[in-house]
Amino acid sequence: MKLSLTMTGCCYPIKDAKDQKGLLSKPRRNRGCTDILVFLVFVFFICGLIFLGAFSISKGDPFRLVYGTDSFGNTCDEDNSKRAITGVSYSGRNLKGRPYLFFMNIKEPDSSMRICVNKCPENDILTPRELYDFSQQTGSLLCRYDLDLSVYVTANGSLQGPCPVLPIHKSESLLNWCIPRDMVEIDGWQENNIANNVIAYINKSNVFQKVLRDLYASWTVLTALCFLAVAFSVLMVLLIRFLASVIIWLILTLAVLASMAGSAFIWWTFISNKNKLDMEETLRVPLLEVDINSENSFLLFSVVSTVLTIILLLILVAMRKRISHVVLLLKEAGSCVSELPLLLLQPLWTLLLLIMFFVYWVTVLAYLSTSDQTNQMVPPEVSDGLMFCEHHIAVLIHFIRDKSQLGFPILGTIGRLIVFHQGSVAFGSLLTLVKLPKMMLLFITKKLKSCDNCCAQGCAQGCCCWCVEKCLRYINTYAYCVVAISGKNFCTSAKKSYYILVSNTFKLSAMNSVCHLVMLITKVAVMAATTAVSVIWFKSQEDLHFYAIPVLVVAVFSYYIAHCFLSVYQVILDALMLCYCEDRDMNDGSLERPFCGSKGFMIHMAECSQAFNDLVRSQQRSSSEPESEPAQV
Repeated sequence: MKLSLTMTGCCYPIKDAKDQKGLLSKPRRNRGCTDILVFLVFVFFICGLIFLGAFSISKGDPFRLVYGTDSFGNTCDEDNSKRAITGVSYSGRNLKGRPYLFFMNIKEPDSSMRICVNKCPENDILTPRELYDFSQQTGSLLCRYDLDLSVYVTANGSLQGPCPVLPIHKSESLLNWCIPRDMVEIDGWQENNIANNVIAYINKSNVFQKVLRDLYASWTVLTALCFLAVAFSVLMVLLIRFLASVIIWLILTLAVLASMAGSAFIWWTFISNKNKLDMEETLRVPLLEVDINSENSFLLFSVVSTVLTIILLLILVAMRKRISHVVLLLKEAGSCVSELPLLLLQPLWTLLLLIMFFVYWVTVLAYLSTSDQTNQMVPPEVSDGLMFCEHHIAVLIHFIRDKSQLGFPILGTIGRLIVFHQGSVAFGSLLTLVKLPKMMLLFITKKLKSCDNCCAQGCAQGCCCWCVEKCLRYINTYAYCVVAISGKNFCTSAKKSYYILVSNTFKLSAMNSVCHLVMLITKVAVMAATTAVSVIWFKSQEDLHFYAIPVLVVAVFSYYIAHCFLSVYQVILDALMLCYCEDRDMNDGSLERPFCGSKGFMIHMAECSQAFNDLVRSQQRSSSEPESEPAQV
């Protein structure tokens, strides 16, 4: 097996664009491993994450965040027999079935002893006899662990036990703590600032504990909403496949309506929360910090969703003339899916792997947060690897004239990915990191080049232009297509794909941007619809305190779910663009050199690219023409 250690190529000298033609017509069979050094760095990084994850799991206990710990270091609702703290009495207890924290004196929660109980007091307990009766009837022992039930009647109650200070007020669970249901009924609650002390103690708790508690309490709803997002995504994929000519405008309309509805629901939730807190503040009821954070979060969500909806409307108005030209291109992508319907299984693999990684990430984060360790992790190259496979399959379908000779392209492509191109996929996973710097440098370079200042032009040529010309300009997703066919490393393939596109007489970047815009808006439609449903659902759940986080999780997950499914079309569209350029370079449509693509596709692409070029030229002409002077009267 030939090993290729070449990592450079993004900074190679610029070659003649003619040398870059004919690259995709000859799929390479004798391949070698690409970007080995990047792959080794990636493996080393993964090994480091596995080591840190194993260390955190051995030292941490995420259930401390959910259930809390008593005064002896025991985690509630857990068997602590293997985690006994040396020198601490009553440590290492088996507290299975005791999920709630109970304070010996709720008036002084900071200095009071805390124990784990299986049930909070449902009624006021005024005497030792009532304490004994409650514990005997419910099995919820409210005195220290070593105290026998028979001595409850004679035991003394104090701040540090062994029994609680009487009276014990009717309580309910708040963040798994037993808190008096109505603190106004406690004698001297205003003079002793009892309510303020309790609220201050709750507000001092770990924010991550509050977030994790709500996520834990709503995991079934989160799962159901994720399946709802899957259903929406599958519906969009099928509609694009069978009704592309009609459904594009319908999808765009639904995206606008869903975005407006989602924004309206979020504003409604914010206003409801604000009115509720304003009423409590008027009544001088102490406010939980988690409720204030929830109100502020929904205010932020409302503003962001409104701004995004306005931007979406402006984009649709600006791009309305171009969107109608991409219908046939989506049909061609749909025919590619029809040739290999198992391509639709790719989103399921992607989604499954991303869910597995998310579960791992949350689990390790929970363990790390309870082991006094910190760590940062980045998503793996799962989606990039599947993007690589889809590029390769789309190219094979385009260039193989006899479609019966395809064989098993999906399995073959996955095998080549695993054996030869893990390093290139790992390299390409850095694309997300360079998108923003690339956009900024391209903008700065354009402005500096148009500046009359010599110093500014020198800066542009010396710094920004060098970065753009030598490296960032070539880093794009089309590189996967060339890697899959030519077997070259990522940087070399990125540069070749760039020259294939720019050397073609038909400039397709505008058309490609419109296709990506349609896919993006479809993802936004799925996200907005699912988020609107989640807001309505979570608002009715009274046991959730910081449900802005579950709503945010639903929004992020629904977008990624839609991305997993619609990336099939997006990747095929990218590959078809590259194939079209290469097909025109290799063939002229004659009997001797017929096009590999379908006749209708090639004609439509030529017409669309010409229409886009004419539209761009007319816009440039109109912007460059000086405004006519008003007529003199």
